[in-house]
Amino acid sequence: MGYFSKFLGISAALLMLSATVVGAEEKDPLKARVPADQMADAKAMKNPIASSPESIAKGKALFEGKGTCFNCHGKDGNGQGEAGKVLNPSPRDFTNCKFHKKRKDGELFWVIKNGSAGTGMISLTPAIITEEEAWMIINYERTFCKAE
Repeated sequence: MGYFSKFLGISAALLMLSATVVGAEEKDPLKARVPADQMADAKAMKNPIASSPESIAKGKALFEGKGTCFNCHGKDGNGQGEAGKVLNPSPRDFTNCKFHKKRKDGELFWVIKNGSAGTGMISLTPAIITEEEAWMIINYERTFCKAE
């Protein structure tokens, strides 16, 4: 096999590999990211911050600022932020109303606090945001579901 043929073969293999690694969609957007042995405790957690225009506004400011959530989840919450485009699986799409119906606030909080193994989601509390701020972000994330 000539040099050019080898080059084309290697290039095609790299292209296929990058297609499976970069920007891969979530296989199951409804799949829980809390370990089964911790799910009951996560589901039992209640958001201590009432969802109000004020807490949602603070959550939006945190999502788009200090919390840096928009980098992966996008300003529209659709999982298409610039940093999220290279993640496999892709970040959660918060515009998916089925996702919101399936997940309790405590599950979302658990992921913000602990990160999510096998994804690009890292632990954000307490290093980047406080627990109170995490709850406000969750209130804001819930607004991405417009209706279904």
